[in-house]
This record gives sequence, structure tokens and C-alpha cells, in this order.
Amino acid sequence: MRKPGKGAANRGDDMDIVRRTEELRAALAQLRARVPRVAFVPTMGALHAGHLALVAEGLARADAVVASVFVNPTQFAPGEDFDRYPRQEEADARALAGAGCALLFAPTVEEIYPPGFATSVSVAGLSDAWEGKARPGHFTGVATVVTRLLLLVRPDVALFGEKDWQQLVIVRRLVADLALPVHIVGVPTVRDADGLALSSRNAYLSCKERRIAVALPQVLQATAERIEAGTDVAHALAAARSALEAAGFSAVDYVALVDPETLRPLARLDRPGRLLAAARLGSTRLLDNWPVGSR
Repeated sequence: MRKPGKGAANRGDDMDIVRRTEELRAALAQLRARVPRVAFVPTMGALHAGHLALVAEGLARADAVVASVFVNPTQFAPGEDFDRYPRQEEADARALAGAGCALLFAPTVEEIYPPGFATSVSVAGLSDAWEGKARPGHFTGVATVVTRLLLLVRPDVALFGEKDWQQLVIVRRLVADLALPVHIVGVPTVRDADGLALSSRNAYLSCKERRIAVALPQVLQATAERIEAGTDVAHALAAARSALEAAGFSAVDYVALVDPETLRPLARLDRPGRLLAAARLGSTRLLDNWPVGSR
């Protein structure tokens, strides 16, 4: 185990960094001897204020927070951005230490998927549409790594951002189905001042693309208000797609109104719903979602 470098805030000066599962078990045993409840924040690094909000919520719900930084190769399809996905472990460690994180697990790929690893976890139904359709195999990679990390850390509570709404729903389902003894908490999306959801992939955007990107939350909010006011759902969704294309998005993978728990499309707003959207700006793919009828 080692400590983060100088510059970490005093609140996190005692954060340990471990890379191997046996080191993680030893560090967790020491932590559990001091505190009764542990929260877990799994990340792929390139941390921003949204990730630190997860740490803050973990500290509000438990006595200590464990985080992981692991860029998971199994959730990237061929041709996606695994190789160029931003990696900045030193800066991430400083940020986590300053936020009050007690322990960072930063394993290698071989540590998570050792030679002979042959098991995968998939969540049928919930993984088939939207992101699952746009990125085949993505959610099997997500479900597998999340299950592995939850079994390694064995936290009392784990925090996931609501920005990736479909992922949050899938994680809740797998935890329920496998009877994993952890409470999954969704944390509201953190946004920039102009409304764009914080994302590690925002760093890919050019200045021009960043100006266009703000149309995504603006269109979703306007669409939610139109549906709540009685506009036909199909008409509102078609108008949202057209508005995003007119704003300068190069492609719109989907804009959908769904049941927040089943992710099935809603043809009318007869219960609270969730707008899901994915759109592309050049080589960058942005996700966002918005509540409808539940505010």
C-alpha cells in the first residue's frame, strides 16, 4: 500500500492505494476494524465533480469511502475509445484523497481478469435496448466488472451516478437478482453552469462542439415540459431528434421516453417517466436523461 503524493488535502492524507486483491482484502480488514459502514464508488478515472459528489454521498451514508479506478476493457466494443480513454491516476488520487476517500483500489486488467477468467454476468431484458442496442456487449462488460468489484470490496452501500440511467437500473437489478448484500444509491447528475452533464468524455469535445453540446440537456428539458403539458409523446420525441440535429449533432442514436424501472417505452405519460438520449458530436458520444412527470 502507498499514499498519494504531496498536495492531497488534509482530510484525505491517510488514503491508501492498493493494486492487488490480497492487498485490498488486508486494507479492508483494517478499515472494517475501525468503522462499521463502508461505501464504495467504482469509477473509470478521469474524475470530475460528478465523481466527487458520489464520494460525498458515500460519506453521508457510511463511515468511510472506498473508490476504484479501473478502465474496464470488456465494456468497450472494437473500435471504441478504450485506448484513448483519459487516464490520470495521480490527479485522480489527489482528488479522491481531498474528498475524504479512505482507500483507492487501482488494479491492472490482469488483476481483475486473471488468466483463465471465463465468467460473465448479463442482465437480460434491461440490457437489450438503448445503450445495449447501440453498443452490443457493453452491459455484459459493465455487469461483470461491477459484480466482481462488489464481491471484492463487499461494501454496505455503493454509489452510481444517475447520468448513466440505464446502467444504474441494470446494477440495481443484478444486485437484487444475485442477492448481493449492498444498497445501491443513485446520485443526481452533476452539471456545468450551462446545464451540460459532467462526463469524462467531455474532454474530447472541441470548443465548437462544446458550445453545441449544451443543446442536449436543453432539448431534453424542453421535451419533458412539452410532454408534461400534453404534447403527444411520439410527436415530442420526433421534434427532439430534429432539434438536436438542427443544433449540430452529427447523429442521434435515440431519444426515448421510458419507464424509469423497466426501461420500456412509454407511448403516453400515464406514470412518471424518464427521457433517455444519446447523440454524437464528431467522434464523441454524449448521454443524458431527464425526469418527466415526477417533479
